[in-house]
Amino acid sequence: MKLHFDVEGGEFITAGIASSKVKKTLKQLGISPNIIRKVSISMYEAEINMVIHANGGIIDVEITPENIDIQLVDDGPGIENLDLAMQVGYSTASKEAREMGFGAGMGLPNMKRHSDDMTITTEVGKGTKVHLAFKIHE
Repeated sequence: MKLHFDVEGGEFITAGIASSKVKKTLKQLGISPNIIRKVSISMYEAEINMVIHANGGIIDVEITPENIDIQLVDDGPGIENLDLAMQVGYSTASKEAREMGFGAGMGLPNMKRHSDDMTITTEVGKGTKVHLAFKIHE
């Protein structure tokens, strides 16, 4: 099964819709609650990052009997220092995002902690690609 979502940058009102739809789909497919929790947390964090830091982007989800693969691609500013961005508490979120409760610097660390595999490819001025992989059977 394949799912595709477009994410709008700066649209906090619609942020999280894609991850909610994937969560609902996984429940309907009978995926274990623990896997659903991991996927939901990781995907929500990634989706919010697209809204906060990029000009939006696209999310492609592929669900097979063995795996859930999520590809997130944006054309935002890219990540200047990926090692720094992976540190808990580090954030470049705007004042506006922080006032809404976002930008605590937990996004990338949460994505890494909850996924079975995470790959980030980024180039300053060009954007970021994130691949998240989850094994369905624990």
